[in-house]
Amino acid sequence: MRTFRLAVSVLAVCVALSACGGQDGTGETPTPTPTGAQPVTSPPSPDPSVPPPPSDPVDPTGPALPPPPKGSGGPTTSPPAGGTTLTGTVTAGVEPNCLLLDNYLLVGGPRDVLTSGAKVTVTGRVQRDLMTTCQQGTPFLVETARRS
Repeated sequence: MRTFRLAVSVLAVCVALSACGGQDGTGETPTPTPTGAQPVTSPPSPDPSVPPPPSDPVDPTGPALPPPPKGSGGPTTSPPAGGTTLTGTVTAGVEPNCLLLDNYLLVGGPRDVLTSGAKVTVTGRVQRDLMTTCQQGTPFLVETARRS
């Protein structure tokens, strides 16, 4: 019984103190003071009458392929269909099933011809914006491949 009276007394004191804690002696609750934080605002919406700024397109007249490393079989000819021909030795990439030829990632093509260590000639085109799981090389879409 004594514990119960003590608990009730402590509870009553806590309630009384919490009720008085927000008053400054005048009986009114004080107004919160600014903390220096900026108000939350949303960014201005774009003016529909103003056209968006032009994007930075890739230069279509620029070089199609970066220069190959010295001593490699780099691009040799450009077929009339706009493709590029590469000749050299296929190497394995750092990821499984990734094959490289002169720093180009070979995408597609006959896998019985395109094997690590094979000397080949491939025709195709560079596809720089292609996403792959391979960690190296510029994607090169293989259209034809033959051993040389």
